Amino acid sequence: MTGSFSQSPEAAESRLAVAQRSLERLKTVPALAARYEGREKILALDDIAAVPPLVKDDLNVALAHLEPKAETGATWLFQSGGSTGAPKVGYAPTGFYMAGVHAQWAPLDRDDVFVNVWGAGRMWGAHFLAAALADLCGCQVIAVGSVTAEEYTDWLAFFATRKVTAIGGTPSVLRLWFANARAAGISLPALRKVLWLGEGWQPQVEADMAVVAPNARRWGMFGSTETWVVGTNTPECPDDTFHVLPEQLVHVGPDELLDFTTLNPEMLNPVLRYQTGDAGQIVDCPCGQPGGTGAMRVLGRRDSVVQVRGLGLHVDDIVAQAERQAGVSRAQVVITENHGRALSVEVLVLAGVDAGADADAQVDTEQLRKDLLSSTFTLSTAFLHDPGNFRVTVTDTLVSNDRTGKTSNFVVREQA
Repeated sequence: MTGSFSQSPEAAESRLAVAQRSLERLKTVPALAARYEGREKILALDDIAAVPPLVKDDLNVALAHLEPKAETGATWLFQSGGSTGAPKVGYAPTGFYMAGVHAQWAPLDRDDVFVNVWGAGRMWGAHFLAAALADLCGCQVIAVGSVTAEEYTDWLAFFATRKVTAIGGTPSVLRLWFANARAAGISLPALRKVLWLGEGWQPQVEADMAVVAPNARRWGMFGSTETWVVGTNTPECPDDTFHVLPEQLVHVGPDELLDFTTLNPEMLNPVLRYQTGDAGQIVDCPCGQPGGTGAMRVLGRRDSVVQVRGLGLHVDDIVAQAERQAGVSRAQVVITENHGRALSVEVLVLAGVDAGADADAQVDTEQLRKDLLSSTFTLSTAFLHDPGNFRVTVTDTLVSNDRTGKTSNFVVREQA
């Protein structure tokens, strides 16, 4: 199925009342009401395409006003956009909408022993989401979460003894598990399934899997704490292509920016043309899986949030803070990667035009580095064990993007 929406008008029509409800809720938010003037009814896909898109800040404003609550059970609050400052919240009922996911995608079964290594703290939702999926699948679960560098070998030996058949986490975290297993010479012959969510798949994970767990294959989910799970894929799908769930509607807007609209009546977040910053296309997946929705190919982010070791780094916030430093005229973030994993982050700063030969003395790079680490959760967490890989450097020239030749707020480059 191709086109600008993941569903045909006929397939989506019966669920558009949910989008209408989201519109009505958003119109009650004083700070957002004006943008929806003249938007009264959502009766067709064209009506959704005509609604102004929401971005993270808009949705945070809406949620602060609406404070949604689940009809039954607990209302869970999860971090949304708090990587560079105080946590903000996204909402979900107990179960985290995973019943709809499980109805379309069931990678686990009752015979599986599943290790959940998504982080369980700091209001992160993926750990609990995966636990809800495991509950629906009826498998055995080992909930591990984060571990220290010294603990990997013992845990991996335990996994081998317990004949673990499945593991799930962000690719950055999974890479650590498989790399440590490979370095320690530990094999996991019973491991058959690797579940992932939270960032793009990393080729190095695949390379280590082939050595450590040659029978394992990847099973992916795509989503966010605002949209929750939007789509899933199987080992037969490309790693950047996801089959959109019937309760989600994906639209491709200008510049291939994706926006998401919930069609799930239980959704607490009023997700109506919500943009995550990801670009993509609606495509036919080569796996040939039938279904009433199209597949979504994710092309990567088009905003200033980039993944650093599984966490979102808000580059514009870093640049703005650096440019407020005395003596700095302009700043840029340079991320060096190796096969998709961030090795280092460097903030390049241009000194003011009148700094001259005293530029290094005028710009207090060490103080700026400390300030950025203390105020930026992503940086302090990602480089907790190797802080030397986050640097602030005075430079005469900012780095140009290899693809466009232009100088932007951030550049991602491969290790030479």
